[in-house]
Amino acid sequence: MTNPNARFHVSSHPAVLHKLAILRDEDTEPKKFREVVRELSWLLGYEALADARVRPRSITTPMESMEASELGERIGLIPILRAGLGMVDAMLELMPTAQVWHLGLFRDERTLRPVEYYNKLPDSATVDLCLILDPMLATGGSATAAIDVLKRWGAVRIKLVNLIAAPEGVAAVQAAHPDVEILCAALDRGLNARGYIMPGLGDAGDRQFGTGHSD
Repeated sequence: MTNPNARFHVSSHPAVLHKLAILRDEDTEPKKFREVVRELSWLLGYEALADARVRPRSITTPMESMEASELGERIGLIPILRAGLGMVDAMLELMPTAQVWHLGLFRDERTLRPVEYYNKLPDSATVDLCLILDPMLATGGSATAAIDVLKRWGAVRIKLVNLIAAPEGVAAVQAAHPDVEILCAALDRGLNARGYIMPGLGDAGDRQFGTGHSD
């Protein structure tokens, strides 16, 4: 039986901890907020690719020929609209050849359940490793729904990359999809009555795009 804790990773890198403090601060303006989301996404993306497969590649340096390596997997980036959009550019810096496929899911504020409204995936899977990008893992509803969609699509290897997670969301994803690895920058205390992560950072989409106020 798979140990779920082996598939859940919280970064302890000092640079991650430093940037998280800036991200959480209610005085951080949208421009700076977007910059830090990008920087954290780059750091988490680096960790998410730690076990990616490579293949040999023959190159010639200024000194001699040698056998080097190149990424041997087709990578798919799946940002959950809209907050996940802020994580894409950093991931593309790491993986310029990655495919980007968008999923639109919003949380019904009455039921806290995800509602799918946008899906542009092709007919069958075209990548080897899918990275789902969403700043917040709260109830786990949207993440679980996204994983369901990708598995029906034919995806085999899926990882979930979040900036901040709540124990409830982690438990929900692990219960529904114990094979999916979760990587995040912080595991917070829990959810409030409205389903927001505490202490969290408020609404990640609103704070990125300046469309609301953090709670």
